[in-house]
Amino acid sequence: MSPAAQAVTLTARRSARLVTWARAWRAGLVSFDEIVDDLTAEEEQHVRDLPGTWREEVELREALPVLAKLHPDEIRLVLPAPGDPRGLPGPGPFTSHALLAGEGVIASRLGLVPEARQHVSGSGVSFTTVVWRAFELPEAPSGYQVGVREADGALTIALTETTTRLVRLDVAQWRPELAGALAALRKPDSETDLPPGYDPRARRLYARACVVDRVLSLAGQAAPGGALNSHEAQQRDEALRPLAVACRNALVAACNAPFEG
Repeated sequence: MSPAAQAVTLTARRSARLVTWARAWRAGLVSFDEIVDDLTAEEEQHVRDLPGTWREEVELREALPVLAKLHPDEIRLVLPAPGDPRGLPGPGPFTSHALLAGEGVIASRLGLVPEARQHVSGSGVSFTTVVWRAFELPEAPSGYQVGVREADGALTIALTETTTRLVRLDVAQWRPELAGALAALRKPDSETDLPPGYDPRARRLYARACVVDRVLSLAGQAAPGGALNSHEAQQRDEALRPLAVACRNALVAACNAPFEG
């Protein structure tokens, strides 16, 4: 990985990881233990308010069997945003929580939304646990799916246009680490892998979209030292908005893509 690409740590959204590994498990391509090991390798994870259990909160390992009878295509990623609720069911608790979190999982009539909780141990070490809030849906929502090829093309166009605008706005004055990251995005030389079952094009799209997602997160943060005035912040947000839409669509397309036959 180049130093420029290293400046942007590849971080997959939690819902994307859960969807992709759960789909691979239900397709018989990974074992139950493999999905649990991957999802809990770095963060302790629990599920709250799971239908059918008397306990308020259970470990993720205990909750995943509720997906055991589902077809992979019944498990889908949603990445909603204000004004862009595509993929969500109608109004209700799951929709409200998913919009607030900006992500969620739909598994037939079950909705899951992650919540990260920060903790500090007695020795002063900080760590994160994840609690998935479970919601029973009235019915399984109809799927919203963007094709991988279409999403890839849209991301390429949005990336080119947005990068040009951010360079003109001199984004490096706000966050110097973004200058190298934006250059790396033109020809990313890193990979963010998906579990077995996804074809090469979906894998490449997912890898690139994960990098873009991280860049968007950094670029959208307040500039250190108040280097960004309100007018500049508005220009930044306008420049980032089309790329954010294309990035969300790309992640959804890659994660929900049909498996190879």
